[in-house]
Amino acid sequence: MFISLSSFTVANDMGEEVKTAFINRPHLVDEAPGFVRMEVFTAQENPNEFWLMSYWEDEASFNVWYESHKYHDSHNGIPKGVKLVPKSVWVKYFNRVSV
Repeated sequence: MFISLSSFTVANDMGEEVKTAFINRPHLVDEAPGFVRMEVFTAQENPNEFWLMSYWEDEASFNVWYESHKYHDSHNGIPKGVKLVPKSVWVKYFNRVSV
């Protein structure tokens, strides 16, 4: 299993709008070959800090999705006016070792 973990922090107190956008997301990724699931979290000490974990059967499936037009389309639901804390965006990739 391949896991993509990404994080970002909303700078202008629009965390609730971003949370609502994730809840109401169009689920475009759900039909992508190799996609397993996605989980979205906010940090307890900072509700403007978001963590996304997407689970994939393999890295190749993730890469196909990441380079697709549907990946870019999935970001159309980002609320207008959202600004991110500079340098708060990062992505890290993992391979599952054990359950």
